[in-house]
Amino acid sequence: MEKMFYSMGEVAEMLDVAPSLIRFWEKQFDILKPRRAEGRKRFSAQEVANLKTIYHLVKERGMTLGGAAKHLNVNKKAVDKDALIAEKLQDIRALLLEVRDGIACEDFRPDPAPPTGRADGFEEAGNSTTFVEQTLF
Repeated sequence: MEKMFYSMGEVAEMLDVAPSLIRFWEKQFDILKPRRAEGRKRFSAQEVANLKTIYHLVKERGMTLGGAAKHLNVNKKAVDKDALIAEKLQDIRALLLEVRDGIACEDFRPDPAPPTGRADGFEEAGNSTTFVEQTLF
């Protein structure tokens, strides 16, 4: 279940950035308006999504803050889609690296050739070689 609001520290950890960068972006982008509860800023799920989009535009695509703000105003849906795709690809990459590391740790040995006959489905009998049909079912 997704939380309704996230603290500044949680959002900074999600994006792997310093909280000061998030505070700076709040001043630069009108779409970021976190609530204050008990003297602390709380970000809604939509604001977290907006921050991920800003991160994608500025950090991954190399846009300036002004260019990112302009792009957000013009192409919000396309930018959201791009950011979502980038996030999913990062998740897939992390999963593949995890699988690769798991395989590297296992003692992987291919099955040895069958003890009788040849591995290619042929048997040698005297001076001739004959194909032995193997059923898969």
